[in-house]
Amino acid sequence: MHKRKGILIRITLLALILGFFFLFDKSNYQIQIPSNPLPDQTSSADSSEEVLAVDPIKEQIQGMSLKEKVGQLVMAGVDGYETDVNSKQLLQDYHVGGFVFLKKNVKDAQQMLNLVNALKETNGMNRIPLFLALDEEGGRVSRMPSEFKKIPSSQQIGAQNNGELAKRAGGILGKEVKAFGMNVNFAPVLDIFSNPENTVIGDRAFGAHPELVSKLGIQVMKGIQEQKIISVVKHFPGHGDTLVDSHEDLPRVYYDLERLKSFELIPFSQAIANNADAIMLAHILLPKIDPDYPATFSEALINGVIRKGMNYDGVVITDDMTMGAIAENYDIGEAAVKSIRSGSDIVLVCNDFDKEVAVLKAIHAAAETGIIPSDRIDESVCRILKLKEKYALADQQTESMDVQSINAEIEQLYKDYPALKRR
Repeated sequence: MHKRKGILIRITLLALILGFFFLFDKSNYQIQIPSNPLPDQTSSADSSEEVLAVDPIKEQIQGMSLKEKVGQLVMAGVDGYETDVNSKQLLQDYHVGGFVFLKKNVKDAQQMLNLVNALKETNGMNRIPLFLALDEEGGRVSRMPSEFKKIPSSQQIGAQNNGELAKRAGGILGKEVKAFGMNVNFAPVLDIFSNPENTVIGDRAFGAHPELVSKLGIQVMKGIQEQKIISVVKHFPGHGDTLVDSHEDLPRVYYDLERLKSFELIPFSQAIANNADAIMLAHILLPKIDPDYPATFSEALINGVIRKGMNYDGVVITDDMTMGAIAENYDIGEAAVKSIRSGSDIVLVCNDFDKEVAVLKAIHAAAETGIIPSDRIDESVCRILKLKEKYALADQQTESMDVQSINAEIEQLYKDYPALKRR
């Protein structure tokens, strides 16, 4: 009985106290709703500070090991028609960011599809999908198996001077690459064919004038991109006025920057203005700009001209570092380190497993010792991951390809433009 009385007395007192406070502060009693509510607000001291969104790519980079980061900076080659112990080691131990396919990797359409799928499957152990690239320009530079009909060369397209034709050709190139589940095309060529004795470029160029090359090259680039394929324009700063084939030795071009700006750089500048995904560097020495290093690892050309002068913050890729221009004149590991330090993002090493490993180890050692600063590494990895995210890359298997429909499009192209010569 006494217990009940005690409880009732406490309840009565509590009600009186609450009623008193309610009456005393009734005029100020209201619920405050923030005009711009934010999640996870902690204290009034922080309420005036803007809450910054976390960049998921930068957060991802923070969770990557140095080896994973370095792997993203290298695209390697495959020795033959199938994956082997070397390609598996490049993925398992070095986490390479992608592979490049050459003619030596192509026997027929089914074999090529199997190889692409096998690399994707092996990469399942890694968190980041692969760049899978090839040179599919049309004309004589093609990696397509024999089941596909030939696409006109850039020179043939240039002779028509027709932007619609160029874009349609680019779309077909993109469809060919996509048919195999690949995602990068090293095309179009933006070199200006200003030297008729230049055999390495020749009919790979749209023509001899910067306006024509810009107009048609950009349309081919857009055609490729519309197929959700990454287009890599090449070969910066221009391979059109060389006599030496960079596959064999190092070409030299004795032009200064003012000449380049007024001629060779115009198509690249136009491509950047039209949202180029990536730029490939040429193995060309320009002594009046950099007497020691070719464009592939010249700080004056990469950081100075591309990054600062042309205000380009997209992905920059070297040409194959196993080509004679580099192999005959420089140490490949040192060249790769210099290239990354100078502002490029990806080093191509398309041949020779030992050289691929040498490049990966050289970049890793330079990063560990600070020769390549950590923020320089992260900057490139960020660009690479953003490009992979932009195109929603994934290592999904491609079950089959429709060769007939692509061939029908090529046939229709020749019918619509009868001046084009069949190859």
